[in-house]
Amino acid sequence: MYQYKTSGTCSTEIDFDIKDGKLTDVSFVGGCNGNLKGIGKLVEGMPVDLVISRLDGIKCGFKSTSCPDQLARALKQATKG
Repeated sequence: MYQYKTSGTCSTEIDFDIKDGKLTDVSFVGGCNGNLKGIGKLVEGMPVDLVISRLDGIKCGFKSTSCPDQLARALKQATKG
C-alpha cells in the first residue's frame, strides 16, 4: 500500500496500491468526498500509465494542481525505477 501526502489541494493524502501494473484500492483523505470516491472508482483496475496520462496536469480553479493531478504525481513517484 502506498501513501502519498498531497500538496496544494483540499485532500491531504492519497492511499492506493498497484497490482500487476494496475491501480487498486484508491482512497483520498479529505477533499470533496463524493467526487474523490468517484475518481477512485473510475480509475480502479486501470493501468497506471493510462491513469497518469489522463490525470496529469489537471488544475482546480486557479490552483496549479488538483486532486486528480496529485494522484498522477503519486503514481509517477510510486513507479519510479
